[in-house]
Amino acid sequence: MAMSRQSWRGVVAAVWAAILIVSCFTQAYITVADDARRGASTPFGWSFAIQVTSHVVIAALIPAVYWMQRRFPLTSPRNFAAHAVALLVFSIVHTLGMGALRMLWFGGILGDTSYRFPITLDRLAYEFTKDIFTYCVMNLGIMAFRYLRERERAVAPAPKAEAPPERFAVRKRGGSEIMVEVADIDWIEASGNYAILHVGGETFEIRSSLARLEAELDPKRFVRVHKSHVVNISRVAEVVPWVSGDWRIRLQDGAEVNLSRRYRQRFEALAPVKT
Repeated sequence: MAMSRQSWRGVVAAVWAAILIVSCFTQAYITVADDARRGASTPFGWSFAIQVTSHVVIAALIPAVYWMQRRFPLTSPRNFAAHAVALLVFSIVHTLGMGALRMLWFGGILGDTSYRFPITLDRLAYEFTKDIFTYCVMNLGIMAFRYLRERERAVAPAPKAEAPPERFAVRKRGGSEIMVEVADIDWIEASGNYAILHVGGETFEIRSSLARLEAELDPKRFVRVHKSHVVNISRVAEVVPWVSGDWRIRLQDGAEVNLSRRYRQRFEALAPVKT
């Protein structure tokens, strides 16, 4: 069975969270290791805080990238220009956002007045070169999730069709109810909000439209022959020409109903009429 939309969204959100957390720790460790090779000592907590501010802004931008993929899917080359503009906006928002968070954390919360995050053209250009990779990876991830979702839906087994009912609870004239076997029904006629079941010369009412009842019955056994009639194909005794191109169906219980031209093809799919 295909995963529900809500469950799928939960899985995707969990995967994105895991990716961002792993990336945050990994890049913080790499920064500390690179500084150590250059002879500098960088506390892991400081490096991790730097990465957290960057990844928090990236996480906040994921819905916007999803919107771009829906509005301008990268499967069409003509949308590349739109994504080029979106990449520029993405990088500017990312840079300004993480700069503001770093100033809040180090200066406002930790009281480190020595920390600076100058917004210069060099800084924007440097962050833009890194964001090219980030933006492309995010779009590839979104496309991969979409592919997996479509594949899951395609391979999921179709829901099993409900078996036609074998009996109905019907009301006799007088108000009492009895059970009627569907196989015993000869034919059915519409009567306002009710359907009248004809069973072995008796009639019973059931609160249902004829269209709804027809949808519940076995289509290999019951067929619509008129806007007001459904017949049990096994109870048809004879079909004879009638007026205006219609035919007349005579049932085994002696009843006769019209086979209108509108429903003749459906009837003949089960019981071909010999002319």
